Amino acid sequence: MIREDENAEASSASANPAPTLETSILYLSRDETLRAAANPALTEDLALSLLKRADLPVEVLEQLAKNSNVLKLRKVKLTLVSHPHTPRHVSVPLIRQFYTFDLMKIALTPSVPADVKVAADDVLISRLKSVTLGERLALARRGSGRVAGGMLLDGDARVMRIALENSRLTETFVIQAILRPEANAVLIQAVARHAKWSFRREVRFALLRTEHLSLARALEFGKGLPLPLLREVLHSSRMPARIKEQVLRESQGNC
Repeated sequence: MIREDENAEASSASANPAPTLETSILYLSRDETLRAAANPALTEDLALSLLKRADLPVEVLEQLAKNSNVLKLRKVKLTLVSHPHTPRHVSVPLIRQFYTFDLMKIALTPSVPADVKVAADDVLISRLKSVTLGERLALARRGSGRVAGGMLLDGDARVMRIALENSRLTETFVIQAILRPEANAVLIQAVARHAKWSFRREVRFALLRTEHLSLARALEFGKGLPLPLLREVLHSSRMPARIKEQVLRESQGNC
């Protein structure tokens, strides 16, 4: 016959099960986490549980980066780079080892420090010529603003047009792209006709400085600008001299 106290113990154990190892690792002391991070038997699940701790000391993150058994695991490496406290001398070299969409994920993760995101973007942009058309289309649509800006200079017009619609693309990256020497007529014309970007004042100034803007658009963008400002913009413009002269004449005639 089972005694009442035994029943109570069984009921209590059922209601409060022993914590799992994954849960226990969240409450380890600093020295214990250091030992866990260095343990060659550390599993992927335990490493990921450890990396859930936002308070991990830098020393523990550095120790994890030296643990070759877990560092070869993609999820662990990705989570380590994405941790807000991972030192740059650990995260930046690791970034170069990731594939295209892992880099995009790092750049879009809110908790990742800004300079690490920039490093991920820079690696992505440096690889754009070697990735497939399908990957470039995906990056143009879903990548960060910096990457979308890089995609504006893609040789495929479809990629460029999708990048122009990227919700993360900012005016700064549009201007940087259209002022680059390699910006072609297709990009300039697409921006000059774009329902959003063509109405931005600073974008118009940048377009007036390029060599590929049509006469009709140049006249439209120059209209209403104070003559001294228009002269300043056109002074550094690469547009043909005849177009610049006509834009100035039209502007003077409207004064």
